[in-house]
Amino acid sequence: MFLKKILIIQTASLGDVILATPLIEKLHRFYPKAQIDFLLKYGYEDLLLGHPYLKSVMVWDKTEKKYHHLKELIQIVRENKYDLVVNTQRFASSGLITALSGAKHRVGFSKNPLSLFFTKRVKHKIGKAVNGPHEIERNLKLIEHLTDSTVDKPVLYPSKHDIARVSQYKTKKYITVSPASLWFTKQYPWEKWVEFVASVDDDITVYFLGSGKDKALCDKIIVQAGHTNSLNLAGKLSLLESAALIKDALLNYTNDSAPMHLASAMNARVAVLFCSTVPEFGFGPLSESNFIIQTEKRLACRPCGLHGKKTCPKGHFDCGKTIQNKQLLEALQKVEN
Repeated sequence: MFLKKILIIQTASLGDVILATPLIEKLHRFYPKAQIDFLLKYGYEDLLLGHPYLKSVMVWDKTEKKYHHLKELIQIVRENKYDLVVNTQRFASSGLITALSGAKHRVGFSKNPLSLFFTKRVKHKIGKAVNGPHEIERNLKLIEHLTDSTVDKPVLYPSKHDIARVSQYKTKKYITVSPASLWFTKQYPWEKWVEFVASVDDDITVYFLGSGKDKALCDKIIVQAGHTNSLNLAGKLSLLESAALIKDALLNYTNDSAPMHLASAMNARVAVLFCSTVPEFGFGPLSESNFIIQTEKRLACRPCGLHGKKTCPKGHFDCGKTIQNKQLLEALQKVEN
């Protein structure tokens, strides 16, 4: 099949965008002369800045006049006359863009309300089986008929400037801690982060990562922990700069959230704390060296849902509170030895 212009759509969260990057890799490998564009949500465009296999990155601004901007996007997509549109989302808005794209090949998941108007529909199955498919495998199923069944992993491309920008932080042995999450039940309790950071040897520098909104949380943990070599970088680094710093860390500690996927995209060592969610859903770490940390207590209520929640439905949040500090330290000891 000859494909000249391709559009990939993923306008959900930051982690979802990272998990869609294997599509870029694989489509470029099979169609090296094709123009590949990517549509994502406003605020995440820097993640794909300078990507060697993308011609352009389109942005959907959902912060205001959401549907006005959606109408404009549909018009732009139609004018670009794509041969193939690959929609990795399961929501009506992205389905509308796909259905009205005018592309000869319109591929997406059958769960999308407008999948009736796609030329190919693929089932998106999420279960709790130990050996179930990862989200990248589910995404790659969308283009399997156009490529093959091999699995590509997420990849990001920090620039030389990004790498140089964080080189000043790499002169000593360090770990990173990304303590925040958009959802309460996905976030390891802040006081437990305090306990962990306080127990890290002083010869290891601890860098705190996150957005500007996470700065106050990171400051609170640093003050309470009293670790002499801690630095709050939340809101100070771009996404690709953060990725460049994560790459060479002794270990990166994250929740089940976007920083975990940043680590996967850089094949960096990562320890992931799963509270209310479970890795069996298929969104776990993909780095060659990874540690899954979760409660050892049997909880009938866990997992309480596919995504995080604003509060614990049971009121106790034992899935987070019963994770032991020794579990975090054991992961660090393993990478040091």
